[in-house]
Amino acid sequence: MVSERGVLVVTGASRGIGAAVARLAGAAGYAVAVNYREGVDAARAVVAAIETSGGRAVAVGADVGCEDAVARMFEEVDDRLGGPLVGLVNNAAVIGGEARVDEASAAALARVWAVNVSGPFLCSREAIRRMSTRHGGGGGAIVNVSSLSARNGGRAGRVHYAASKGALEVFSRGLALEVAGEGIRVNVVAPGPTATEIHDAWGGADRLARIARTIPMRRPGEPEEPAHAVLWLLGDEASYVTGARIDVDGGAA
Repeated sequence: MVSERGVLVVTGASRGIGAAVARLAGAAGYAVAVNYREGVDAARAVVAAIETSGGRAVAVGADVGCEDAVARMFEEVDDRLGGPLVGLVNNAAVIGGEARVDEASAAALARVWAVNVSGPFLCSREAIRRMSTRHGGGGGAIVNVSSLSARNGGRAGRVHYAASKGALEVFSRGLALEVAGEGIRVNVVAPGPTATEIHDAWGGADRLARIARTIPMRRPGEPEEPAHAVLWLLGDEASYVTGARIDVDGGAA
């Protein structure tokens, strides 16, 4: 069975912004590969929600920071959803804890770079091999989920995370130029503080409430708000948009 809009891979899609993207994409007619690393039950819940609304989806476990796992993930998507692959959303990311630069460990940094920088690079490699007209594909779109921290340097103790998102944005711009003539568009959505589970380890709702006081709109974002921007960039409405960044941050600086 071929879905109306083709196959879309969303990494880190078991919760938060990734889950919101997956649900919206399923409702929009994509066959969605819901990637997760550990949250299999949450990923299956996202799949169930998509199927209940009449869409197609599968949960695919893989650590995007591991090259072999990324290759296996795309092969599994090919087998279980068929094709064509038309889109990739690189959403999976890790904070890597909180530490000043003079207290950082090489191991923590390596994990952040592996997931937040190498992961999108490797996933994009596999997607391009399937979507690029240079490889016989029909084209497609890649959307990389960055962060407000890529331009403001991040909050205290998170310089490493901000640096990884800055690298992601440079990668996105360079890749957009590289594959623009091969039917692939590459863009970035950069959310500001958003009400997702990623904040739970650092104070959750209380932390978000404190941060909200610094945002001109006086509230954090909801996961669906950046997700709608991602869906727009994936679709034909954005057919002349590549190498761009959409900020979804309530006016935060």
